[in-house]
Amino acid sequence: MTTRTRTLGTTGPQVSALGLGCMGMSGMYGDADRPESIATLHAALEAGVTLLDTGDFYGMGHNELLIAEALRTAPAASRENAVLSVKFGALRDPDGGWSGFDGRPAAVKNFAAYSLQRLGVDHIDIYRPARLDPDVPIEETVGAIAELVEKGWVRHIGLSEVGADTIRRAAATAPIADLQIEYALVSRGPEREILPTLRELGIAVTAYGVLSRGLISGHFTPDRQLAAHDFRAHSPRFQGENLRHNLTLVDSLRKVAEQKGVTVAQIAIAWVLSRGEDIVPLVGARTRERLGEALGALDVTLDAADLAAIESAVPADAAAGDRYAAEQMAMLDSER
Repeated sequence: MTTRTRTLGTTGPQVSALGLGCMGMSGMYGDADRPESIATLHAALEAGVTLLDTGDFYGMGHNELLIAEALRTAPAASRENAVLSVKFGALRDPDGGWSGFDGRPAAVKNFAAYSLQRLGVDHIDIYRPARLDPDVPIEETVGAIAELVEKGWVRHIGLSEVGADTIRRAAATAPIADLQIEYALVSRGPEREILPTLRELGIAVTAYGVLSRGLISGHFTPDRQLAAHDFRAHSPRFQGENLRHNLTLVDSLRKVAEQKGVTVAQIAIAWVLSRGEDIVPLVGARTRERLGEALGALDVTLDAADLAAIESAVPADAAAGDRYAAEQMAMLDSER
């Protein structure tokens, strides 16, 4: 059982040093195995992973219901330690499409009411808008969450994929525990302005995409066929020449990992862990096997020579292709 913990900012909760991102258990990366998903959630809790990350729009509520089932059937000691991080605001349609974003105060409270019901809990530990609503000032969205905090329905406020100016405005409105943003060897944009701003304000990072959706896990092959409803089928980094280039980076990283006696995934996760005690990587393991591999990263110590070798194998900005398709990139305040 892992006992390593990190604290989410100066106002947030103490959580496990690795969190479990649950999105992939609800079909975002192709078909998921429900019994294995439940077993993986149980294994994570039993291993001391307390931070469970979800979104109310993952599978249109499916992910929250899945987590609720896992919590109901987990041993009480493990269940009581769970810290639930929930994103809200993305609008879906019955075909599974995306219809925009809603960050209005009335919508915030509506989304929260449904999440509380689906999760079967009396409060959400960290509640965050998944994106910035361009039509609603961040002060109004965060202010609505602050009202939920005052009433006890939410414990802490988080942000997701917003830039430095928005972070400052949000933090001036209410205490912010953490920013959730993609951060990995192949996604280092936050280092330029966002990370320094967060550290100035005492706000932590929960880093998703630490394996770039499996791209740098060491398990992705160039001939892999992706289902049409798999997010990666439409991701620029997984297309044609971009994919071939990116997998050459993985081959270089594999050599470093082998010299260290660890897997590619473990060294990639360990690199994110090494970036600071204020960063908590979220691993998107969908099976107990992948979870066990990810947890092994907690035992990997990287010295200066290791870090130099890793960054030589995968230099900053070396990845080919944006991390999202163009229409989704346009929604990212963090990229402006």
